[in-house]
Amino acid sequence: MSKHDKALEYFRQGYNCSQAVFLPFAGENPTNTRIASGFGGGMARMQKTCGAVTGGILVLGLWHGAPGCPTEESKQKLYSMIRDFNDQFIKVLGSDQCIDLLGVDMNSEEGKKIIKERALHTSICEKCIMAAVTLLEK
Repeated sequence: MSKHDKALEYFRQGYNCSQAVFLPFAGENPTNTRIASGFGGGMARMQKTCGAVTGGILVLGLWHGAPGCPTEESKQKLYSMIRDFNDQFIKVLGSDQCIDLLGVDMNSEEGKKIIKERALHTSICEKCIMAAVTLLEK
């Protein structure tokens, strides 16, 4: 199964957007599931940085982060990759902020109703997840 298919499967099962991006690359286990658990909904549903982006950042850290105390050089290398990933995500989707991407307050009753009626988790969130996975695979 492709990483894209895995990511969508995780999201549709109820994993958050960050977990959906992180787990296909990191592997599903209790530790990895917990690591990404607080980043859904733009970090704990605060609608800040999109969970698909934070999931991607976790993957980049897993792949390129220092295995111990990082040097300044290793930090800068990783941070540069993260900034590039984030910039590319914004180019594709127009923003990296959950509130901008969804266009509604996911914490209000009215926002929840709009998300459901307009199927925004399918039309927006899944699009964000697919974009993040695509960027990571490059």
